[in-house]
Amino acid sequence: MQEQRRKTVQSFDRAVAILDAFTADRSEMGVSELARFTGLSRSTVHRLLVSLQRHELVQQLPHNKNYALGPHVLRLAQVAFAKVNLHTTALPIMAWLRDECNETVGLHLPQGKADRIVLDQVESRRPLRRTYTDIGQPIPIHQGAPGKVLLAYRLPEIQEEILSGELEEATPRTITASDKLRSELRCVVKNGYALSFEERVPEISTIAVPIRNHTGGVIATLGVTGPSSRLNRKRLLEYFPLAAEAARNISANLGYVDGRAPE
Repeated sequence: MQEQRRKTVQSFDRAVAILDAFTADRSEMGVSELARFTGLSRSTVHRLLVSLQRHELVQQLPHNKNYALGPHVLRLAQVAFAKVNLHTTALPIMAWLRDECNETVGLHLPQGKADRIVLDQVESRRPLRRTYTDIGQPIPIHQGAPGKVLLAYRLPEIQEEILSGELEEATPRTITASDKLRSELRCVVKNGYALSFEERVPEISTIAVPIRNHTGGVIATLGVTGPSSRLNRKRLLEYFPLAAEAARNISANLGYVDGRAPE
């Protein structure tokens, strides 16, 4: 019985390896290719493909006899994504990040074309701390580090439409020159983070990083924020690895495979 159980688990592991071999770049493969990517023999791959095809987890293509993922995978994915919730996924990771940095952590989403909102926060435990008082209220997307991250990854035509319009000033440090902001957005994409030093709220500085979904698209940002008296550039950059790790974990829970190029 124990030997039979071991073989059953091994067969399952091998079947999962076959399913995992398919990617966006390798959406269809033959038996030989699957054997090469999984390290399994051709006969084992063929046997498992028969079982997977019976359950519609793979399908054989009529024009070349290669295999691709089947409709049952799509049905399972739809069920899984229906249960994925950014807010509930992010909160425990935000709490971890807050504990690591001892600064307030905010979760930010785009709203409409030119705004963003603060969805939620996990506040620092320090007596002097940042507290968001405008949760759910629209904020111009160009103001502050979280907005700059969201704007940096908008479609080029939407980004240019915003940059060519009037950039409202929230503080004397708000970037309202389109050329300067455009240059900052390029740095955001290159570096993987945005910084803000009192660009939206006086005496508040922030570092923000992108959160991606299963397609690789940036759907939200995670920000570490607090008083400028504590958070200079050096300190914010020290928090970058922690913030990036938190954002990667949230993104992974949303189905993002690290290293996949954004669509």
